[in-house]
Amino acid sequence: MRVGIYIDGYNLYYGGRGICGRGVAGWRWLDLRAMLEAVIAAQSPWSAVVGSRVVFCTARIRGRDNVSSQRDQDTYLRALVQHGAVDVIEYGNYVARTATAPLATADRRGRPVLTEANWPLMVRNAQGSDVPHATFMASVARREEKGSDVNVASHMLVDVLGGAVDAAVVISNDSDLKMPVDVVRQHVPLGLINPTKGYPAGALNADSTTGVGAHWWYQLTASDFTNHQMPTTIGRLSRPIGW
Repeated sequence: MRVGIYIDGYNLYYGGRGICGRGVAGWRWLDLRAMLEAVIAAQSPWSAVVGSRVVFCTARIRGRDNVSSQRDQDTYLRALVQHGAVDVIEYGNYVARTATAPLATADRRGRPVLTEANWPLMVRNAQGSDVPHATFMASVARREEKGSDVNVASHMLVDVLGGAVDAAVVISNDSDLKMPVDVVRQHVPLGLINPTKGYPAGALNADSTTGVGAHWWYQLTASDFTNHQMPTTIGRLSRPIGW
């Protein structure tokens, strides 16, 4: 059985940070092939897996936003290729922009609550009258990755419909993948790995017997990350400090 593995890099990174801890070392220098082949062997109902094709979809960080992060990411991407941990790296775009929205705080469930004018910070209109329920607007710098979900879907569909793989594994919890995932389940068995500590996206759920059947689900744990790190030194590349 030839297995295609399709990874949403930013979903995996931020999921790993949530699972392992922000600022915690020991999980970022991840050997993607080793981790995912181990998960497939332990969690899937599939037998006779003879090889995997690992497609890593990500975007390059802009150096002007964060020089050290760009350098660390570049080292990691080159190490993945040199170590043979991936077969393809597909790049999307990393977009920085300014967004303006009403100022809000989060309630206990994380839902936004608009911040309204209140003493001692009051708002008056052009006529000098108080506006007791005025809201405030805030502009923030936003950095967004664009294209990984589309690239995951495209590579997976091309491989599955072209007969290049006999099964597929997706590493993402992005509900935008619902349609390509549903299509793939009609053609080959599919494993869906949630890289976050949150609940699996409901749009990606299905019965294990849907379509051709033999589908499965798994949620990554901290040990999946920490137990599958690449060697500290790969050729002339070294694991970044703090990783």
